[in-house]
Amino acid sequence: MSEHYIRKAFLMSLRDDSHIEYERRHSEIWPELLKALKQHGARNYSIFLDTNTSQLFAYVEIKNEKIWQTMADTDVCKKWWAYMKDIMETNPDNSPTAKELQSVFFMQ
Repeated sequence: MSEHYIRKAFLMSLRDDSHIEYERRHSEIWPELLKALKQHGARNYSIFLDTNTSQLFAYVEIKNEKIWQTMADTDVCKKWWAYMKDIMETNPDNSPTAKELQSVFFMQ
C-alpha cells in the first residue's frame, strides 16, 4: 500500500533581473536545507519559472500539514529566506510572498 501525500502548489515572484541568479542558487542548494525539507515530510518538490512574468510555480508533496508548517521555524529555512530576499518578493520576515493554489484536477 502506498503512502498518502498531500499535494501543494503555490505561486511566488522573482525580481525581473533575477532569473539566472535564482536558478544558480538553486543549482547549489544547501544539503542541510534539502535534509530539513525531507525531515519535514517533503518530496517531489519542483519549481518552474515563467520568464515572461517572473512568476514561479512550485509543487511539493508533503506527509503532514502541521509538520510541514514547522519547516518555516527552522534556522536553515530562515537562513535560506534571508539569502533569497534580494531576488524575490518577500514578506517582512523574509519569507517569500506566496499564493497557495487550489487543486482542481489530479490524474494518477
